[in-house]
Amino acid sequence: MTPAPTIRYWDLYDYVPCAEAMRRQTDARDEASADEIWLLQHPSVLTLGAGADPSHIHPQCSLPVVRSSRGGQVTCHTPGQLVVYTLLDLRRLRLGVRALVERLEGAILALLAEARTPAYRESGMPGAYVEGKKIASIGLRVSRARSFHGLALNVHPDLSLFRQINICGKPGLEATSLHECGVDWSVDETAQRFLPHLLQALYPSEARA
Repeated sequence: MTPAPTIRYWDLYDYVPCAEAMRRQTDARDEASADEIWLLQHPSVLTLGAGADPSHIHPQCSLPVVRSSRGGQVTCHTPGQLVVYTLLDLRRLRLGVRALVERLEGAILALLAEARTPAYRESGMPGAYVEGKKIASIGLRVSRARSFHGLALNVHPDLSLFRQINICGKPGLEATSLHECGVDWSVDETAQRFLPHLLQALYPSEARA
């Protein structure tokens, strides 16, 4: 039986020390280490994926920019956004990267269905979309079959901040949020509602609440 994952909650966690903590945890784990799921928010920051093009940040951008080890292009993190980091042993879960992305997307879509917000996937653009706008993004790093980084779901962030970038490297792509879709949940409530969907997606054979 897969060891039960460790669930960790934070309020605001600065991006750089958080990313470093994820890297250290991933480097230190072994075959017996439990997976970890971190749920948190970040102070306002733009992060560039390992191979991201900085030109996707608009010249008038006023936010700090950090180069990240995750995949993907430019992403905006800010309070009001639920960030979920999945520190997993993919070999033990018998998952490849594509399958993990699909399971993360499935958990997001299940939450949005609970919120009665019709959402969908876009081929080649990991995350979730509502009426042509991006509501959740996914960016991962995998080292020795161990994943870290994860996903970000817009609950009630300042959406004007997303206009300072080409979201995921796509000019003209807009962001939306649960709040804009008429769902009046806090970030904490969203985290509590999302976690069962995520656990079911990652550990479908385990009975976990």
